[in-house]
Amino acid sequence: MLRLATLCALALFACTAHAKVEVLPLEHEDQGLVLVARVTEQIAPGDYEALLKGIMAHPGKYARKLLILDNIGGSAAEAMRMGYLLRETGFDALVPASAVCQGSCIYLLAAGRQRTIRGYVGLHRPYLANGESALSIGQRPRRTPQAYLRDMGVNPRLADDMQQIDPWRMRLLTPRELARYRLQ
Repeated sequence: MLRLATLCALALFACTAHAKVEVLPLEHEDQGLVLVARVTEQIAPGDYEALLKGIMAHPGKYARKLLILDNIGGSAAEAMRMGYLLRETGFDALVPASAVCQGSCIYLLAAGRQRTIRGYVGLHRPYLANGESALSIGQRPRRTPQAYLRDMGVNPRLADDMQQIDPWRMRLLTPRELARYRLQ
């Protein structure tokens, strides 16, 4: 009984967890004013609104807009919504050294106009059979994962290859695979 209660509590916590979304203007000594968006932890419904609010709170001209990722994935539908916003507002994407972008984080990475990967990018199939995580049941992306990746200039084969990897396994992409998927 204690085991069941613990599992239920963990499931409830996982369903209410949100990514940590921060958007701040920073002065870079070489580039000037840079708008930095940082997305960490787990993507969940509501994170699109947090990102939009952060971007709208910092209007103006920037020398560059940079998305920094260290994210364990989560809701694919929410990640794609966020990705369209990031692309429309002109963000580049960076996975810093020792950081990881896994699961649905790949959709945020794909949204970058330019992508720089110094850390790790990992693939796995979503936890539910319909291609979605438990965090976004009831949400529907504007486009299929293949169409979304195509919109972002990424090889849509990536979505099919993700489906070949068990949800509890993670496959890190090699530099050659990153190039083949047009992520770098």
